[in-house]
Amino acid sequence: MNHLIHTMPVDEAGNRQAREAMHRRVSWPINLTPSSVSYASQGHALILGNERDARRAARALHGHGLASVSLLITEPIDPSAIAEAPADDETLLADTRTVTCHPLTREQAASLRINGYLGHFQVTLEQEDQSLNLARALVERNHFDQILDLGATPVLALELPPPGYVTTRWGAAESEARLEAFAAMVGEFDKPRYFHINHDLCAHAASGNTGCTRCLDVCPADAIQSLRGRVESRVEIDPYRCHGVGSCSSACPTGAIEFRMPESHRQQETLLAWLAAYRQAGGGQPVVRFVSTEHLIPDESPAGHVIDVPLEELGAAGHDQWLTALAGGAAEVRLQHHPEMPERLVAFLDDQLAQAHVLLEALGHPRERISAIAVGDTAARDALPAHPPLPADGLVLDGTGKRDRLNGVLDHLAALGRQDGERHAIPPDAAYGGLAVDIQRCTLCMACVAGCPTPALSAGNESPQLSFREADCVQCGLCADACPEDAIALLPGFLADPARNQRHVCHSEAAFDCIRCGKPFATASTIAVIKAKLADHPYFAGDALSRIEMCEDCRVRDVWRELARDPESQLKV
Repeated sequence: MNHLIHTMPVDEAGNRQAREAMHRRVSWPINLTPSSVSYASQGHALILGNERDARRAARALHGHGLASVSLLITEPIDPSAIAEAPADDETLLADTRTVTCHPLTREQAASLRINGYLGHFQVTLEQEDQSLNLARALVERNHFDQILDLGATPVLALELPPPGYVTTRWGAAESEARLEAFAAMVGEFDKPRYFHINHDLCAHAASGNTGCTRCLDVCPADAIQSLRGRVESRVEIDPYRCHGVGSCSSACPTGAIEFRMPESHRQQETLLAWLAAYRQAGGGQPVVRFVSTEHLIPDESPAGHVIDVPLEELGAAGHDQWLTALAGGAAEVRLQHHPEMPERLVAFLDDQLAQAHVLLEALGHPRERISAIAVGDTAARDALPAHPPLPADGLVLDGTGKRDRLNGVLDHLAALGRQDGERHAIPPDAAYGGLAVDIQRCTLCMACVAGCPTPALSAGNESPQLSFREADCVQCGLCADACPEDAIALLPGFLADPARNQRHVCHSEAAFDCIRCGKPFATASTIAVIKAKLADHPYFAGDALSRIEMCEDCRVRDVWRELARDPESQLKV
């Protein structure tokens, strides 16, 4: 079959016409008035580095409109070096004599802390339980507006430092351009707010336990933090430090983090509409290429069967979007990497690709349907697909939730392939797997249900019962952490079986009836465990132990009856 695909005539002109018709019919979604954040920089700059390089940078920036320049010196100019080249260094010192300069000892440099972003950098020295605000000390302000770090190892050694924090080495090939960019960071600037968080969907924490941390692990800007509140921890994203890489949204298994340039569901719907329009216009052998808009070359024209999906950054689409393209009728999906990608984004995309390959093979499809290509590799970009497109008829994406849509895609691919009934090993921290419940330990207290952020775990309506649907499980581990009896264990891996979509009962018991009113209110095992744990508690001494076998209403009535009979017993409570 593959041989036939390669040798049959290709209607390149027809494919191009179909692609043009597709674009005329369906436009890629854009936010005309996206929510934004604003930066205000008055130009109070701080330069970090050895004295010679810092003074050279200060001299180069003179006259560029900065309100003030302060130097933090990690290494002073060696007097012996001045003796060797007195003219150069003496001129440099004379040219920068009015610049505020503060030397740091090695210990002080190690205790230097920088937080913030363009227009609002806090720089402090943390020593002996004291915190010195260097902006207040050097320029009588609460913060610096921008920072130029010339050190061999920047203080903020991040793949994507916050806006306003520029790193370079004096004399490096890019140093002149970066100095110009640094000088231009004066004024007011707006940037899109790339994301929205729905904390009700987040699987990060519950009942004091920490679960999913996938977004924290993949952000190359370290813009995401787990903040502990008075009641619960929650994930927060600093919009001023966010660079819009999008990997947090793609990594989030529940859809709690929604990328907004455009929203993931609009991106998904448009991709399916494109493929449908392409087929209706007579196009064949469609290959979807996910590519960042920054690396779309205006005059470049890929082969007619290549449909480009423009992204703010490749991280804005994960394996759920790639599989959607295949389920929607694409023959193959190609991810065009580019050399400027942060290492953490590269690692994330490699992990997503590994997950996609496991899912494809588990569902009976060749892994080669999704691959990564390098920028500039036009041969790989334009190659004809090695496999025919899958039929899109019957694809149903129910609901607006990310996991619901993904399950619809997986069900469609499963119907077109084959499932072997096995659990397939998947890369660590993937959001696929089941649960094992030890029914000898489980008391059906339902702490696991209370902590589960998805519908995966459910309690019975009429009788004490714990049920589970694997398709909804994101392997956050909150249920296992919440279980007081250690009765739950995670079973990572993708189950290639229709059973993953079916809800099954993990454990059930007959209800325990209140010994006073006869109302069912717990299970026999729960009551037995509680009685064993509270047998020695003075509040339940003697006949009072029977209160454990009463429902809440009857227990309260019994306590008040005793207090009415013996008022002095209140002193013992």
